[in-house]
Amino acid sequence: MDWLLNLLDPTWWLTILGAFATIGVLAIIFAETGLLLGFFLPGDSLLVAAGIFSSASVAKGMGIEPLSFPVLLIGTPLCAIAGAQLGHFLGARFGRKLFDKPESRLFKREHVLRAEVFFEKFGPAKAVILARFVPIVRTFMNPVAGVLEMTSKRFFLWNVIGGIIWVEGLILLGHFLGGQVDPKQIDRYILPGVFLIVVISLIPIFVEAVKHRRAAKSLPIPNGKHHRVPPSFDGEF
Repeated sequence: MDWLLNLLDPTWWLTILGAFATIGVLAIIFAETGLLLGFFLPGDSLLVAAGIFSSASVAKGMGIEPLSFPVLLIGTPLCAIAGAQLGHFLGARFGRKLFDKPESRLFKREHVLRAEVFFEKFGPAKAVILARFVPIVRTFMNPVAGVLEMTSKRFFLWNVIGGIIWVEGLILLGHFLGGQVDPKQIDRYILPGVFLIVVISLIPIFVEAVKHRRAAKSLPIPNGKHHRVPPSFDGEF
């Protein structure tokens, strides 16, 4: 189990990658957003940690080379966008055959179902943006959008918006924390910082869910009662 915990620990990744940590972050973000088997890799926490360790004082305190802040700001959103675009391409190209594989520790059909429900509930545009802030759904949303025939041009637009907001927000948060806290106590700030971001990111999802329920109850039928409106792919901004 120790090896699994290491895979989920962003500090372990940055330490083991050493001088190649900046490039490693780019590769991990690409894999986590573009490859189905990459869902277990750290995403949110890695971005926050990368931002933190782009501070020279923090990196020195941990005994590693500081990550390049300019490269992170430019490269990670590009990798996040490219990875998601690859996932969408694979979904559009192979359809549901992409998910025709036996259940395992690294693949569960419930992950696909969660992404599909998310897509249908919020509509394509909102789903692609909001999924960036939801682990696992973030990985499976991209091929699911392709399977459900969201056009590549339309997907690209919302993919870019969501990718930039997600990546830049977490990296900037980490960089800010790196300049404010004691390097010897940095570990205690990574997970709380990620938790705060996840909670904040869930607010618009909760608001959308409430709005959807209210809309479903507000549509009258001839006998004066109300009925639920089925999810629609056209109800996005």
